[in-house]
Amino acid sequence: MPHPIMFSDDDPVLARLRDVALAFPEATEQIAHGRPTFRCGKMFGMYGGGTKKTATQPHRQINTSVLFIADPSEREALVQDERIYLPAYMAGAGWLGLDLTIGTVDWAEVRELLDASYRQIAPKRAIAALDAATGGAE
Repeated sequence: MPHPIMFSDDDPVLARLRDVALAFPEATEQIAHGRPTFRCGKMFGMYGGGTKKTATQPHRQINTSVLFIADPSEREALVQDERIYLPAYMAGAGWLGLDLTIGTVDWAEVRELLDASYRQIAPKRAIAALDAATGGAE
């Protein structure tokens, strides 16, 4: 049974996220698990997520968020941010979620987080194209 669609195509936050994510070389969008995912071969971003239910916390659905693979050197600092959450099923593989409903969205920050995520999964040719387009590694 396919997953239900968990987003709206006319969501302005998703439109802005698409602009950011699909600007990376060879980036594509694919619907998976009912959500938009951004890929360069492998997935480097996803729109929306949630947390697992634990003994002390209920399950939370955070539809207006972006999931990304955290740079290992920044992960510890990122998890201290109130906007960051551990996404269900993906946190164990290094993924984090950024809740885009808390405060004002800093799209430069979103781009930086996706850039770090993209660089962990993209092939060398795509990273070289990104560096050529941006004037070097960020």
